[in-house]
Amino acid sequence: MAGPFALAWDERLTGYDFGPGHPLAPVRVELTIALARELGVLSLPPVALLDPAPASLDELTLVHDPAYIDAVRQAGRDGMGNGRYGLGTPDNPVFEGMHEASALVAGATLAAARAVWAGEALHAANIAGGLHHAMRRSASGFCVYNDPAIAIEWLLSQGAQRVAYVDVDVHHGDGVQAAFYHDPRVLTISLHEHPATLFPGTGLASETGSGDGRGYAVNMPLPAGTGDAGWLRAFDAVVPPLVRAFGPEVLVSQHGCDSHRLDPLAHLELSVDAQRRAAVMVHELAHEVCGGRWLLTGGGGYELVQVVPRSWTHLLAIAAGGPVDPAVTVPAAWRALATDRTGEGAPSVMTDGQPADYIPVSAGIDPADRVDASIVTTCRATFAWHGLQPPM
Repeated sequence: MAGPFALAWDERLTGYDFGPGHPLAPVRVELTIALARELGVLSLPPVALLDPAPASLDELTLVHDPAYIDAVRQAGRDGMGNGRYGLGTPDNPVFEGMHEASALVAGATLAAARAVWAGEALHAANIAGGLHHAMRRSASGFCVYNDPAIAIEWLLSQGAQRVAYVDVDVHHGDGVQAAFYHDPRVLTISLHEHPATLFPGTGLASETGSGDGRGYAVNMPLPAGTGDAGWLRAFDAVVPPLVRAFGPEVLVSQHGCDSHRLDPLAHLELSVDAQRRAAVMVHELAHEVCGGRWLLTGGGGYELVQVVPRSWTHLLAIAAGGPVDPAVTVPAAWRALATDRTGEGAPSVMTDGQPADYIPVSAGIDPADRVDASIVTTCRATFAWHGLQPPM
């Protein structure tokens, strides 16, 4: 199932930097690309590097209000956010060149989208992207411009009739959902920690869209403490049936890896192995339902050395058609680089040693199980809109 894979990459993407001490440290992207290089992922025959340009004003306004874009530009010049438009807050502090850095992230995801839509690549990625919380008129949750939403809106403007968006970040993909809440051409599916225990406080199963978009927003909130088996069971129960029924022309996915048990900002208990298996499942689904047309991004993830580089290297390797064996030893040169850049000891293998197994819901539902109860609630809220029967 390998095919041409395009990675939008420019070292300037690490300029999206909220400063020392901020959780969204760009070193996580730097170390991901370095690890992928060390393991030979970026030198695989199907891989081509795209040189991204910043998104233009016209492209940014596909999703964002011009007054907000002006505010971002001005804040990056004078350093004064003052909390207006969500700028200058602890989550979204102002930094010099904020507009230019944010527009480049959006431009990289657009470059990947163009490559897929034009048939120049079967899969394409912006690992620095996935800034899914940004709203039309405000920054939110470390996100200034919503690159997945901009790319989806661009695909629609080019004639795409159906785009599916799957978000596996531990936080609800609220900004992308909001952008298409009324639009039946876009199916948004988000698996995330329950909003009662995690930012942004949205993403209940009852949020299903409105107007013509009713039934096209799907939310799978999972209880804090959910581990590999429960999370993968929920994914398998909800995502493949809905995506198959929807029949998208392009599959867009956001792969925040802050669902990991070591992530300091959330409370799920996944392993790198489960995150790798999820990437495999998304990849297979893209080939099954839309001829392999797959646009993928990074997202959240705040364990900068132990988790993000390994999880996203697995993701890139799967997209490139050369999956990395979890038992492979992490190269010594990369471990030295990671320690030099962060002062932290680096992992020695590409696995957490977990089987990443699960039991499908077809084997039966336990109403007393909190994960199963969440699965049933989500399926009952959404399946009928797509001609599907929820699991009983």
